[in-house]
Amino acid sequence: MPTYEYYCPANHKTLEVMHSMSRSVTTWGELCELSDTQPGKTASSEPVEKLLSAGMIVTGDKQASGLDCGNPGGCCGGGCAMS
Repeated sequence: MPTYEYYCPANHKTLEVMHSMSRSVTTWGELCELSDTQPGKTASSEPVEKLLSAGMIVTGDKQASGLDCGNPGGCCGGGCAMS
């Protein structure tokens, strides 16, 4: 399941949650529920913004998931911690 980051302009907080790609999170209340976080003083109806991030999905196969770059020297020519 992919990981997403959301930002709440009302309280300047960013939370990371996992959910299916088909799910849409639009309010602080929904985000708090997904992340098991208390909403605090911020109204549950406050809108949130999905942030652009370079997340990854781990499939168990390093080659298929992009964790193994195939370079004998490791990722970017250095020591790849994932190999």
